[in-house]
Amino acid sequence: MKIATLDAPLSRDDWQPVHRRPQADLIADAVVLRGDRRADIEPLRLKPMGPGDILVDTRWSGISTGTERMFWSGDMPPFPGFSYPLVPGYESVGRVISAPHRPDLEGRYVFVPGATCFEDAAGLFGATASRLVVPADRVTDLGTHATPEMALLALAATAHHAIVRGGLPDLIIGHGVLGRLAARITRALDRPAPTVWEIDAARRGAEPYPVINPETDERRNYTRIMDLSGDAAIIDKALGHCARGAAITLAGFYKDRPSFAFPMAFMKEVSLHVAAEWTSEDMDAVLSLVRQGRLALSGLITHSAAPSEAEAAYATAFGNARCLKLIIDWADQA
Repeated sequence: MKIATLDAPLSRDDWQPVHRRPQADLIADAVVLRGDRRADIEPLRLKPMGPGDILVDTRWSGISTGTERMFWSGDMPPFPGFSYPLVPGYESVGRVISAPHRPDLEGRYVFVPGATCFEDAAGLFGATASRLVVPADRVTDLGTHATPEMALLALAATAHHAIVRGGLPDLIIGHGVLGRLAARITRALDRPAPTVWEIDAARRGAEPYPVINPETDERRNYTRIMDLSGDAAIIDKALGHCARGAAITLAGFYKDRPSFAFPMAFMKEVSLHVAAEWTSEDMDAVLSLVRQGRLALSGLITHSAAPSEAEAAYATAFGNARCLKLIIDWADQA
C-alpha cells in the first residue's frame, strides 16, 4: 500500500482504441464481496451491450467507507437489490472504448456511478471493476482528460444533495471525506464556515473552519445540523446543541436504528430530514463549482492501491483513521 501520488491528467492524445473482442468474450476483473471481511479480485463475464450502452475501461475507483464497509463486513441491513456475491462501487472514472449509439463519447472520460452488468454477481453498486457496460445516459461526461480526484464527484454530489435537502449547515458532524466536502461546498456557496464535530483527533487537522471535539462545544443554538457520522445515537447528542426550530439532516448510512429521546426534540420543535442519493442536478452543480475553481477536490485522496492489493486496501480504508479516501488504480488491468 502506498500514499497516492496523483499523476498528470491524461489527454485524448494518450488514447488509442483497444482491440474489441466479441461481446460474448467480454470479461472484467472485479472486486467481489461476500460479507466475510474479504475483498477478492475475480474475472466476471459482462452482459452483452444493449441499445444505448457504452463500454468503459475503468481507470480509478474509490472505496466508500460508509455503505461498502457494511457490504464488506456482512453487517448491511436488508436493502433493495442486496445479495452476495456482489460487486461494490459507485465512484469510478474511466474511458469510453465503445459507444455504438454515442460515438461522440468514444475516447472521452466519464464518471460511472454504478453498473449492473455482471452475469455472475450482483452489481451493488457495481462500478469497482476493470471494465463496465453501462447505459450512456447514466454516466457523466468529464471530457478528454481526468485525474483521480474526479472519483470523488459522487461524494461531492451527495454532500450537495444533503445541503439542498436540509439547508446550509452551521454544524457538520463527522470530518471524513463527505464532511469535508460538505464544509467546502458551504464555503464555495459564500456562506459562513460551519463548525465540524470530530471525535478522532487524527481527523481534525488545520482547516479554514473550526474542527472540534464535540465534548468541548458550548454552543447551544445551531439551526442547521448535518450528520455524516453514521452514528445511530447522534440525534440525542445533537439535540442539546440545537436552537428552537432547528433542523437535523441525517445524511450518513446507519447500521443500527436511529433513535432519540422525544422530550428534548418536542421542546425545541426540531425537524428531521433524511437525505438519500444525489441527483443529476446535484452532479451538475458540483461540476460547475469545480470547473469554476470554487470547489477543490484536492487533499482528500490519501492512499492508492493496485487491484491485486484489494484485500489489504479494503482493510486499510475501513480500519485506518488516517485514510480519508483510498483509490484503486486500474491502469494495468484494463
